[in-house]
Amino acid sequence: MIYRKLGRSGIEASVVGFGAWAIGGWMWGGSDEKQAIKAIHAAVDAGLTLIDTAPMYGFGASEEIVGKAIRDCRDKVVLATKCGLIWHKEQGDFFFMSDEKERTANGDRKIYRCGAADTIRYEVEQSLKRLKTDYIDLYQTHWQDPTTPIANTMQTLLELKKEGKIRAIGCCNADPAQLADYCDAGQLDVDQELYSMLDRKQDRQNLPFVIENDMAFLAYSPLGQGLLTGKIGPDRVFNTGDLRNTKPRFSVENRQRVQELLALFHKIADRLGLSLSQLAIGWTIAQPGCSHALVGARTVEQVLENVGGGAAHLPAEDIREINEALATVGKDIE
Repeated sequence: MIYRKLGRSGIEASVVGFGAWAIGGWMWGGSDEKQAIKAIHAAVDAGLTLIDTAPMYGFGASEEIVGKAIRDCRDKVVLATKCGLIWHKEQGDFFFMSDEKERTANGDRKIYRCGAADTIRYEVEQSLKRLKTDYIDLYQTHWQDPTTPIANTMQTLLELKKEGKIRAIGCCNADPAQLADYCDAGQLDVDQELYSMLDRKQDRQNLPFVIENDMAFLAYSPLGQGLLTGKIGPDRVFNTGDLRNTKPRFSVENRQRVQELLALFHKIADRLGLSLSQLAIGWTIAQPGCSHALVGARTVEQVLENVGGGAAHLPAEDIREINEALATVGKDIE
């Protein structure tokens, strides 16, 4: 496993991180807690130190599972979680409705984007309890709140850092102007964004910014929520509550296009002795500015495959071949 720094924080973390959204069950068709804990233990044993979760992942369920799993190995983990999505009060910018399983217009919970000081302080205390720890290594704003100035949000995060409750500061789902506002207010260590072979807009947007400002970049959904693994064919049926049921990218027609693209990648993966998942992970962390890949997993087998991607080295000629395929065969994938 390769380890890289989280910006200027002084913290090093495995280039492959354990993405803990799916183990919370929400929008992923449920979860198996025992299996999830075994998966986290396997990750830590294999040298995967970075675990990324959030209160929104199952309304606290993911954090609780992570807390149980790392109780006896907290010192081996770089623990990342988030703030900024609340449902305990109506404050900030209304985002969406949800029930306990998925986003739905008929849900009984109103989710707000909120970066106000009082809600962040409430959230961090709740996360510390669920995670069974007295500090968080990386604390990130989950989504950006247009009703609270970023300078005010950053002031609260810097206070939490001074108090020892968090060690590093990050943001997610932000644009370059918002990143600049954070940096103007204090040291921003990490930017976390959607990034994969199928999601490349950050090549032109945030990645140049993080390179210039010596920040880490955490790519979430680097496997395209499973599409790039080769394990989701046109005939796959998703569980009730699984977000992929309603996403256009997971239409039968689109999955057929992805299969055509992956047929080209199979040759490269076989030549390098990698699975398709490992190839996608290796490609992701080889991109300029992309320091870490957060890969979801729910089983030990998935974790071990992801770990192998963290050790993958892709020669320049193979990266060029992949990029050519993405620019031709992959250009019509939604």
